Amino acid sequence: MSPIISEHIEEYAERHTTPLPEHLLALAVETEINFEHQHRMMVGPLEGRFLEMLVAVSGARRVLEIGTFTGYSALAMAAGLPPGGRIVTCDINEASVSLGRRFIEKSPYADRIEIRLGRALDTIAALDGPFDLVFIDADKPNYVNYYEAVLPKLADGGLIVADNTLWNGAVLDGADLSESTEAIRAFNHHVRHDSRVVCVQLTIRDGVTLIRRAHHR
Repeated sequence: MSPIISEHIEEYAERHTTPLPEHLLALAVETEINFEHQHRMMVGPLEGRFLEMLVAVSGARRVLEIGTFTGYSALAMAAGLPPGGRIVTCDINEASVSLGRRFIEKSPYADRIEIRLGRALDTIAALDGPFDLVFIDADKPNYVNYYEAVLPKLADGGLIVADNTLWNGAVLDGADLSESTEAIRAFNHHVRHDSRVVCVQLTIRDGVTLIRRAHHR
């Protein structure tokens, strides 16, 4: 599979994006050391700043993240919250959450982030909402389930942000019938044909889809 955006263009974009704060740089290094084969699950500097910007410009005060990994995206989004804003982030992997918790607790945003360990669908069911922004970045076979679970808890004017929706271009490969690829294809089709919402798919990093409720006249 080929990268969606050329490596040189991405490097140029990173050089012309506000540099990361020290706590995110340190977390990225620690994640690469401890999760050598999974560290690319981090959203990275460009998408991290993009998520922060979405939170800031939308004025989101209550954010739900499905898929903490090591806390990189939660910390990125926390920087865009207004005073009193909160993020609930959930994951099932105790090892990655443990690393994330350590960095979150010593960051400037410890009081803005709540970590919940356990099955995401159980966590969502236990939360009241409404949420101003929901970031979905977890196991791909459950993307449609996560979407359907959070849509009723989305605030008026709220935004769902789904990561990896181009799946490194594999969505175009008709020969790729792997579970995750098929799940992403199914999710993309489901959202595009859902009359309850309006969506736009962006070629940021591995593909990011923005979804909001449709305003019917």
